[in-house]
Amino acid sequence: MKQLTSYEGLHCANCGAPMQGEFCHECGQSIHSVLKPMHHMFEETVETVLHIDGRIVHTLPPLLLKPGFLTLEYFAGRRVRYIAPFRLMFVLCLLSFFVFHLAIDQLADKIPATGLPLVKVDSSGIDDAATPAEVRKALKQELDGLQSARETGVLPPKALERIQVADQELRRKANLRLIALGAAPMPASSVAGSPGSAPAPAPAPARSVDSTTPAKARSDSTREASEPIHVSWLPDVANARLTTLAQRFHDNVRAFKDGDPATRAEAKQRMINGVFGALPMTMFVLIPVFAGLLKLFYVFRRRLYMEHLIVALHSHAFMFMSLLLITLVGMLSTWLRPHAAWTGEVLGWVQTLLILWIPMCLLIMQKRIYHQGWPMTVVKFWFIGWFYFWLLIFALTIAALLGMAH
Repeated sequence: MKQLTSYEGLHCANCGAPMQGEFCHECGQSIHSVLKPMHHMFEETVETVLHIDGRIVHTLPPLLLKPGFLTLEYFAGRRVRYIAPFRLMFVLCLLSFFVFHLAIDQLADKIPATGLPLVKVDSSGIDDAATPAEVRKALKQELDGLQSARETGVLPPKALERIQVADQELRRKANLRLIALGAAPMPASSVAGSPGSAPAPAPAPARSVDSTTPAKARSDSTREASEPIHVSWLPDVANARLTTLAQRFHDNVRAFKDGDPATRAEAKQRMINGVFGALPMTMFVLIPVFAGLLKLFYVFRRRLYMEHLIVALHSHAFMFMSLLLITLVGMLSTWLRPHAAWTGEVLGWVQTLLILWIPMCLLIMQKRIYHQGWPMTVVKFWFIGWFYFWLLIFALTIAALLGMAH
């Protein structure tokens, strides 16, 4: 049992007020000194972590399974056991987007590995060729397929390396077949052309505005990209910022379209990182807007805007938590499916249930908090969702553009 401690006769070192507990009732400063041995610091750290973990246990299950419970508890003044709404939303937002970003990267790596039949080479045409012309024709067809895969710009570096290895292997087999047919092997500097000519040993260089574009088109492109943006009603700082973003957007798109495979992969990854970097700030802007929609549709309920903002924070925290769980289940399914195929179907049902629970939970939450009948609640829920959907689409489009200008 914790021993009772008397603070009679002690005064706060900061303001001098008589102490009645561990914290001053005037300024809030703790009576304990921060100058402690390391083992005391370790004990306090463990206690703080366990305290936070306790609040997580009391917060996350109701957030997912008891619609509106946390918001009603917060309105009733019972707040100590739960994580604050903004902190809860902030952490879940960052965590969900971080995990979703990892899932996108994992999917980008898995697609080439499991989908390589799209770029898989077939040397049977070379092996079965009866004449040198047929060898060169079969080789050209395979190399054209590899070049088309390169030009997609969506393959990660590992897949590009595998394509390069396959390219060299095809050329080696073609030379061996030509020697077996009594023909001279292809020179290393040969260029792919007609069926009777030798293919090139490397992919054709990617189009570049600086090297292959005519001088007039190159100057027009440079002029268009460097032309400053000027909006009369915006300050010069905003116009300069817009000009910089437009230049970066132009550079990224040009690198993705006209660069070599490595440049394309780098530009794609840079734009994806930029989009995910802009998403959290976009959601932070949308949350007050969502609270404004609640205030507008429930104007006769005579609730303060802060109450609607708390509802918006808990609603978005629930959505971010659902996104996090859906993403984690999807990643787990991708990992388990090669080892146990039946887990893919089970986890797929789990994802479906989580997706269906999102609108159901938000509807029940709205009903419990605002205490209106089901018909009016459903109508308002539909209109709020419709308006917010288009606001979300607009905001995500802006975030995508800003990300592509990263």
